[in-house]
Amino acid sequence: MKFATPLVPAKLVKRYKRFLADCRLEDGREITAHCANPGSMMGLAAPGTRVWLEPNDDPKKKLKFGWRLVDHENGHFTGVDTSVPNRALRTALEAGQVKELSAYHTVRAEVKYGEKSRIDFLLTEEGLPDCYVEVKSVTLSRRAGHAEFPDSVTARGTKHLAELSQMVSQGHRAVMLYLVQRTDCTSFSLAADIDPTYASAFQDARAAGVECLIYSTCIDPTEITLGKPLPFAE
Repeated sequence: MKFATPLVPAKLVKRYKRFLADCRLEDGREITAHCANPGSMMGLAAPGTRVWLEPNDDPKKKLKFGWRLVDHENGHFTGVDTSVPNRALRTALEAGQVKELSAYHTVRAEVKYGEKSRIDFLLTEEGLPDCYVEVKSVTLSRRAGHAEFPDSVTARGTKHLAELSQMVSQGHRAVMLYLVQRTDCTSFSLAADIDPTYASAFQDARAAGVECLIYSTCIDPTEITLGKPLPFAE
C-alpha cells in the first residue's frame, strides 16, 4: 500500500487527547496532526521523536496532516496509523500473498457479524467454509526484536475473540491476524501483564479453534507492504 501523498519528516512536540499530535516541520512551522491510534503508543510518543506525516488538501478535514510513521533513525520504522494494516492486508489478500488464506478469492471488508460488530475481512470460496479474519495492529516492543499486543487494555479486542470463537462453533473458519507494524521485530507474544483478560480470552479462542497468524510488514516513507510470517513466542 503506497501512501496517497508523499510523506514529510517532522519532530514530535507532544501527543495528547489520543488523536492529536503537535509536530514541528523541518521549516520550523508547528502544526497539529491527526493521530489515528487509540492505543497508548507506549515507547513511540516521546517528545523529539522523528516522525513522518502525510499532508492532505481535503477541505472536509480540519487537520491537514496525519501522523503515519515513527522513524527510529537506525533504518527501522514503526507504522502508527491503525487504519493502514487493513488497507495493506486487503491488497495482500486479494493478491494471494497470505499463504494460509490464499485459497479464498472473494474478499469483503467490514461485514456485519456477532453482536453489533463488523469483521475486518470475510473471505469466501465455493467449497470452503467462510473465513472470518480479524486484524490487529501491533506496535509495542519492550525488548529488542520482540513485538507484543496489546499496548493497553482492550475490552473491544476481548469481545472480538469471543465472536471469532462463536463463528467457529457455527462451522466457519476464524483467524486472528496480528500485523506487526515494526521493521525491528522478529517475534511476537501477548502482553499478558498489560491485559490479562485479553490474554485469557486468546487462550480460550485458540482452544475453541480460532487460528492465529502473525505477519511482519515492510515499511518506508513511501509504502507499507506485507512481510514474512513471524513466530509466536508462547
